[in-house]
Amino acid sequence: MKLNLKRPLAFFDLEATGITIGLDRIVEISILKAFPDGSQEIKSMRVNPEMPIPYEVSLIHGIYDEDVQDKPAFAIVAPEIAAFLDDCDLAGYNSNKFDIPMLMEEFLRAGVEFDLEGRRFVDVQNIFHQMEQRTLKAAYQFYCGKSLDNAHSAEADTVATYEVLLAQLEKYKDTPWEDKKGNTSVPVQNDVDALHAFTNLSRPVDFAGRIVFNDEGIEVFNFGKHKGKCVEDVLDIEPTYYSWMQQGDFPMYTKKCLEKIWLRWSAKKGITPRGQHAERKEGAVKGNYSNTQQPRRNFNQPKKDEKPATAVTDDMLSQLKQKFGK
Repeated sequence: MKLNLKRPLAFFDLEATGITIGLDRIVEISILKAFPDGSQEIKSMRVNPEMPIPYEVSLIHGIYDEDVQDKPAFAIVAPEIAAFLDDCDLAGYNSNKFDIPMLMEEFLRAGVEFDLEGRRFVDVQNIFHQMEQRTLKAAYQFYCGKSLDNAHSAEADTVATYEVLLAQLEKYKDTPWEDKKGNTSVPVQNDVDALHAFTNLSRPVDFAGRIVFNDEGIEVFNFGKHKGKCVEDVLDIEPTYYSWMQQGDFPMYTKKCLEKIWLRWSAKKGITPRGQHAERKEGAVKGNYSNTQQPRRNFNQPKKDEKPATAVTDDMLSQLKQKFGK
C-alpha cells in the first residue's frame, strides 16, 4: 500500500543514554523519509552523547561508549538533521512521548532552530493502543470471547482476570517470544515462577521503579543523577544522598527498601547508624520514616585518614533536593 501524502512523512527512531527527557542524550538516530511519489530515503547516524552510556542501557540497544567515542556530537550534525526534516511531518513509535521531545531538547541544546509549528505527528503506538485496547474489558473479550458486563466491580474484575490468565496460558503455551537481546524462549507457561519472571522484566526493587536490579542482581538507582549506578557505590561516595531521599517526596516503600540497603551497607562498613540497632526494639513501629528515626552514620570515631563529617542540616537537604531533583 502506498501512503497518501501531501508532503514527506519522516519516520524516525532514537536510541539514547536513557529515557529521561532533558537529562539523557541521543546516541543514534535513524530517519526513513517517505515521499508523496512512493519513494524513500533513509539517513542513519550515531552521535557522541558527551556523557557515559549506562551499562544497563547498552545491554538493551547494543551501543557502548567505545562505539560512539569517535562519532560527532549532536551539535555537529544537528544542522544536517534539521535540514533533512525541514519539509516533513513526523512519525514514529511512541514518538509523541519520547522521540520528538528528546529530539527537540537536542536541537535546543545545540542552538539549532527547528520549528514544529504546522507539522503533523503520527504516533503508530497510539493507533495500536487505541485500536487494540489494553483494558481488562478488552482483554476479557479478546481472550475469553465474553463481555465484561460489571466492569470495575472488584469481584467481577477479579474473576475476569483469573479467566483471562487461564485463556492466555492456553493461547500462548507453545508460542515463542524474543526479548530485546534476541534471546528466544517460550515464557508463558503454566508455572508461577515462569509467569513471575515474564511479568516482571524490569526487575524493580521497590515497585515504583526508583531502584531496580541489574543483570547481576545488584540494586541500582533508576532515576536522576545516579541513574544506572549501584546504590552501595553511591552511598560510598555520597552518603547524604540517602538522607535526601528519606526526606524527599518518594513512596514509603521506596524509602523502606533504601533503608534496608543502607543498613546492609552500614554493617559492611562497620558503621552504627544513629538511632538504629541490629534488631529493632520490641514494640518499635516498622516503616516509620520520621526524621528522628532515620539511620544516620555515627561520626564520633572517624576512620583513620577520614575527615570528620559535618552533620546534615535542613539547609543542606534543601540544597541537595534542588541539585538532584527527581
